[in-house]
Amino acid sequence: MGSTEIARSAPSATTGVRAGTSGARRVGLPVAGLTCHNCVQAVERALQAVPGVTAATVNLVEGRAVVEYDPDQTGLPALREAVKAAGYRSDTARARFTIRGITCASCVTKIEKALLGTPGVLKASVSMGTEEADVEYLPSVADLGAVKAAVGSAGYEVAESPPPASPEAADREAEAREAEYGSLMRKWWFGAAVGTFTMIMSYPWLFPGLRDWFPRESQRLWYVWAGMGVGSLAVILYSGNHFFTGAWQGLRHRSANMHTLIALGTGVAWIYSTIALLFPQIFPSSELTDVYYDVTVVVIALVDLGLAMELRAKGRTSEAIKKLIGLQAKTARVLRDGNEIDISVEEVLVGDIVVVRPGEKIPVDGAIVEGSSAVDESMVTGESLPVEKKVGEEVIGATLNKTGAFKFRATKVGKDTALANIIRMVRDAQGSKVPVQRIVDAVSGYFTPSVAILAILGFMTWYTFGPPPAVVFALIVAVTTLIIACPCALGMATPMSLTTGVGLGALNGILIRGGESLQTAQKLQTIILDKTGTITHGKPVLTDVVASGGFDETTLLRLAGGVEKSSEHPLAAAIVEGAKGRGLTLPDAAGFNAIPGHGIEARIEGRALLLGNLKFMRDRKIPLDGLDARALELADGGKTPMFVAIDGKPAGIVAVADTVKEDSKEAIRALRGMGLEVVMITGDNERTAKAIARQVGLERVLAEVLPQDKAFNVQKLQLEGKQVAMVGDGINDAPALAQADVGFAIGTGTDVAIAASDITLIKGSLRGVVLAIQISRATMRNVYQNLIGAFIYNVLGLPIALGVLYPFFGILLSPLLAAVAMSFSSVTVIMNANRLKRWKPRTASGGTGP
Repeated sequence: MGSTEIARSAPSATTGVRAGTSGARRVGLPVAGLTCHNCVQAVERALQAVPGVTAATVNLVEGRAVVEYDPDQTGLPALREAVKAAGYRSDTARARFTIRGITCASCVTKIEKALLGTPGVLKASVSMGTEEADVEYLPSVADLGAVKAAVGSAGYEVAESPPPASPEAADREAEAREAEYGSLMRKWWFGAAVGTFTMIMSYPWLFPGLRDWFPRESQRLWYVWAGMGVGSLAVILYSGNHFFTGAWQGLRHRSANMHTLIALGTGVAWIYSTIALLFPQIFPSSELTDVYYDVTVVVIALVDLGLAMELRAKGRTSEAIKKLIGLQAKTARVLRDGNEIDISVEEVLVGDIVVVRPGEKIPVDGAIVEGSSAVDESMVTGESLPVEKKVGEEVIGATLNKTGAFKFRATKVGKDTALANIIRMVRDAQGSKVPVQRIVDAVSGYFTPSVAILAILGFMTWYTFGPPPAVVFALIVAVTTLIIACPCALGMATPMSLTTGVGLGALNGILIRGGESLQTAQKLQTIILDKTGTITHGKPVLTDVVASGGFDETTLLRLAGGVEKSSEHPLAAAIVEGAKGRGLTLPDAAGFNAIPGHGIEARIEGRALLLGNLKFMRDRKIPLDGLDARALELADGGKTPMFVAIDGKPAGIVAVADTVKEDSKEAIRALRGMGLEVVMITGDNERTAKAIARQVGLERVLAEVLPQDKAFNVQKLQLEGKQVAMVGDGINDAPALAQADVGFAIGTGTDVAIAASDITLIKGSLRGVVLAIQISRATMRNVYQNLIGAFIYNVLGLPIALGVLYPFFGILLSPLLAAVAMSFSSVTVIMNANRLKRWKPRTASGGTGP
């Protein structure tokens, strides 16, 4: 079945059929991973088990499932989830594109509805903050053209642009924003110039010099007002054309938005004024023939100014992405045919040998093959101190080489580099929504029509019960109500803060996967920390050398290291590296023999050396002379002691341990200071686990936990009614990271752990967990400030515009003040979101900034 046939038979929202149609529908799904007939049966059974599916047939050769289903009971997302649950993939495509013309939350709701109404579209999220759509769809059912056409059908325009992570895209976006800002400012100045004259001449009797020249009902005043009518029409056509075209587009697609309210308010004022000017005889009183061209002109000018300020402020919220994109190197120096040549960074290939000199940016990701240096990775990890790099160690593209020169082999280029992945994750997160935003979007969908109904009801009430001239009062109330209502402030309250907060995290080496993770992180109660690689370095190092029996520490370590050179055990590597780190030259051993579960024996410099555990020493009848008590002390400190005997006599102990990271204790203290319960989980024995816990100030320890049981332990804490986070770095942590309410992956860990996590800490430090939770709390506090402010503004503003204060205080709000208030409310929301950029972490108690 071709995609055309599918599209014809299944044309609707997430069900894939037109609304209002009934009966079974038929759709083709691609299925990846099919290898045999058993796979076919497994997928067919999974699909047939979905409620509403009447038939499912899988073609092994084509890798395709043809499904008949009842669209009233199920849809494409459920079918795809069934394939996934069976252990196979129904591959989807993702598209991200910029949309022009988004002005308020009702625009977002409308575009998402149009996208989800496209056959094959599974998910669609539109961000008002970034003015971008993120769409997931089945390429076998829909194509990108159909997805973009859905945006057009809703009355909006898809903007074509270069790849989003390229500097060219950032430049073009900045140019487009600047051009729009310039256009709005020109419209404002034109409207302000006409508006100044119009405001004065609308009420000349208030000015002593003009009172005698332009008395009421004079021919001279009529000509001035006629000129004002033409001038205000020019303002409508030039400064306010976008409001009226936007309102017309909304009317064509049977929807309403901010443009509808502004166009209605200013249009009604202009039409009333023109009728009063040209046909005054139809009005029962001359008091009713005053013109309100000033309302039309000044409201349009003020809203244009508000939009310009809003645009400038919105540009500042996305500065984090611009900074990240600006980090990319433009060129790279590579070795080709033995010659060093400079090429564009886009031309670097995996496997190329890249030459980096002091002070240069590292162009792509790779591993050093020659030389060494100190590298400033602060722009990616947030770590302020340069990191020493030597042969075999990885370097990250866009970081800065400080001192030495080196060569490295490119391992990741283009969209696969760490920086490209960071930019992509940040964009995805900024385009996502916090759960509270979905409620706001639902409310905003009804907001604009509700305001229009209120304005009509207000007009009718004042026209019927208002004081004379009732029609003038009714007109002012209706226009003021239309203009003061601000769906923009509600719509922008969340995405602006989210965009700023996610960007703030990225600049501190914290990648937040989405808005839901951000909102959940601020409600966390318990943090579970995996020991190895999270609290500790994850790599054993030499910690103690205890000499006895007449041997000195240097001789003991030199001989032990010489023997361990032949071993492949991780603890042996720690002893060898420790000895070399002290500048010792290690001799070669002979007759090396490893005894599993005990230790090793060998001859070195003509001596017989034994190295192993207590059982090994006792088996060989080696007297310990009190070393066993010292070994017990070391073990109580979380270290692994190994006894050394030379020529049958005790020579001492070498101890190794997976040491605690320098900042783990401080980070754990900060987490506890924030009111969080901190728990350590490890597969180590209880003695070692408690020794590490004592070092970092932890009280609750889950020891001897098997890898497969970590997720179960997370679930047990959740069953206690707690919001639980898991912090880990290994493959065995992935199920627990997925089970937790929020999973934190240490960026130095495995790709599997990072993929399963909600928040990735690029730098392998627990301080990132503290920062992430602080940023989450600061961002969500900012979101709630914006939402409460926008809500209070509309709750108070609409009744005041409708005139509830008039019977008590004689106050009726002017449409001009309503325009100022409406513009100010939107700008205030964005300015409050931008306060987050000045946020600074607090190290002691976990408090946050603005």
